Amino acid sequence: MIINDWDIANNYIKQWKKTGDTVVFTNGCFDIIHRGHIEILSAAKEKGNHLVVGLNGDQSVTRLKGNDRPLQPFEDRAMILDAIESVDMVVGFEEDTPAKIILHFLPDILVKGGDYTT
Repeated sequence: MIINDWDIANNYIKQWKKTGDTVVFTNGCFDIIHRGHIEILSAAKEKGNHLVVGLNGDQSVTRLKGNDRPLQPFEDRAMILDAIESVDMVVGFEEDTPAKIILHFLPDILVKGGDYTT
């Protein structure tokens, strides 16, 4: 599911946690999804019951990756992520770092790929 309202997304997360499920969070630009993305998403899902993916919005991707990015608009990237079996929820954010969304959702487990440097 793709949810861009953080409060609605958080209602799902709270419900999952209330039943004792483990919520895993990861994030990224995912502009163009490749094998490494699929591997990290699959590995992240193995760590818990529900995988929430924070997806950088288009303006955030431009600031992080350059004026010629994103190659795919947010809607396309979100739809592709949502179609991946290991992903339970895709939530957009416009900040350059995921700090705010992580603090909002308070996931049980945070997973980052090896290319994360900040």
